[in-house]
Amino acid sequence: MLIEIILPLSLLLALGYSCIRFEILSPALLPHLSQFVIKISLPAFLVVALASKDLQAIWQPIYIAAYGLGSLIIFALTLLYFRYRLKRGMTQASLFAMGASMSNTGFIGSAVLTLLLESHAAVYLSLTLIIENLCIVACTLILAEGAQQQQSSWWRLYAQSLLKLVKNPVIIAIILGMLCAAFKLQLPHFLTQTLHLLGQTASPLALFIIGAGLVGLSFEQLNRDSVVLVAIKLILMPITIFALFNLFSAPQEMRYAGTLLAVLPMPVAFVIFADQYGIKGQALAPLMLSTLVGFLLLALLLSIWQI
Repeated sequence: MLIEIILPLSLLLALGYSCIRFEILSPALLPHLSQFVIKISLPAFLVVALASKDLQAIWQPIYIAAYGLGSLIIFALTLLYFRYRLKRGMTQASLFAMGASMSNTGFIGSAVLTLLLESHAAVYLSLTLIIENLCIVACTLILAEGAQQQQSSWWRLYAQSLLKLVKNPVIIAIILGMLCAAFKLQLPHFLTQTLHLLGQTASPLALFIIGAGLVGLSFEQLNRDSVVLVAIKLILMPITIFALFNLFSAPQEMRYAGTLLAVLPMPVAFVIFADQYGIKGQALAPLMLSTLVGFLLLALLLSIWQI
């Protein structure tokens, strides 16, 4: 299993890196490719996969409870550590908490789980994306915006954050797919085929983009904060979530999928949000370190864990 999963992933990462490193493609294309994955191909994959399932197979309260609670615990612990232990500002602490409690679910997660679980991967991907967007990203936006807009009410910030998130094409696709499953609506065959073809591009393109994005990154700004943040993300988070799945007596496949997603590197959104709040330089080093170490830990789990 290790070679069958890791080798294709590694080759796609290497291809993306090589195409940018040796100027086969322009780095200016990467933002457009990323937008295509997030707004077109990944939503297409989720709609088709979810619409073909029964709602009971999609709605997994144990997964939501375990993964959601684990993510929020890690978010809170990281926030408290950087805010009150290391005396960092609320904006930086909240963004670091996001980096520690979110995985690269949309890009790397979709590629890994699709290879392992095929269309059933959409269930765990969808639930994880809902948790990450409606809980972790929402909390980050509220805290970061609240720190810079002292006069704004928390409820107004929360409403504004949710409004931004529900416009996300991925969230819209999940809602549409769940509605089709709930009401047993069959998509027209031509539409299913079209969406299926688009969805097949999500995984390879996502890995290509991740590899290409590594060009130019360095460890020059690596410091204690970065190492601590990556350790929380790649060690404490999967351990916490795995423990909660065991506590809730989750099925083996659920424990397997959730823990693999938890051990994945930080999301690219971590750097995007950091750039918006003026601390991009402090986010690049932990993102690169988590990407490299995360793949090593993923390979380790795949080599010792059988689904």
